[in-house]
Amino acid sequence: MAAQNCLVTNDWICGEYLRSRSQELTDATVQHIWITVVSVVIGVVVAFPLALLARRSRRFAGPVLGLTTVLYTVPSLAMFSLLLPLFGLSAALVVTGLVLYSLTILVRNILAGLESVPQEAKEAARGMGYGPARLLWEVELPLALPALMAGVRIATVSTIALTTVGSIVGRGGLGNLIDDALPSFFKAQVLAASVLCVLLAVVADLLLLGVQRLLTPWTRIRTTHDAVSTAGTAKAV
Repeated sequence: MAAQNCLVTNDWICGEYLRSRSQELTDATVQHIWITVVSVVIGVVVAFPLALLARRSRRFAGPVLGLTTVLYTVPSLAMFSLLLPLFGLSAALVVTGLVLYSLTILVRNILAGLESVPQEAKEAARGMGYGPARLLWEVELPLALPALMAGVRIATVSTIALTTVGSIVGRGGLGNLIDDALPSFFKAQVLAASVLCVLLAVVADLLLLGVQRLLTPWTRIRTTHDAVSTAGTAKAV
């Protein structure tokens, strides 16, 4: 009886709410994950050629970096309003807005990763007969993965937070629950949806960190070697 009364008394922590609205929470979480994944994947696909274009010439770097930065400064409500005539009240509206917001993070990190590749590695690859395409995919991109994955992690966490704004068109995942609960200040729903957003961000970041470690095993080897070297120096001293 006490557990049921928490809905009546509008408590922040309410087990009865979680039990009775579990399907609603699940549906909102699935929508949130779907919008986030689609937005980040499309963002990476769009950001990669933009980063290559910016790296090719300083003439392109300024406009590309400047445009993506300007897009990031546009308020979300204004962004969705500008896109509304093109996409209507649809998930495509939210996804497009999130993709545009992710570009400033992704383009800069991809560009930074590619520029951090040692010149010696590129010269050695060219000496072995690597052409531009093979050099990019087999040498530069693998060595740029740490910076690229760092950008994907930041963009993913940012997108999870920004997805909630999609509630203004009914496509905000967990943001829909927060928006619905605010007029009556339904505490249990606000807290549950907010906590789930935070958990999604933490889990996504940890998963991407695991993927990064799997894709870049040489960074773990280097870190271990540095630790051993430091310990040996300290012992000698």
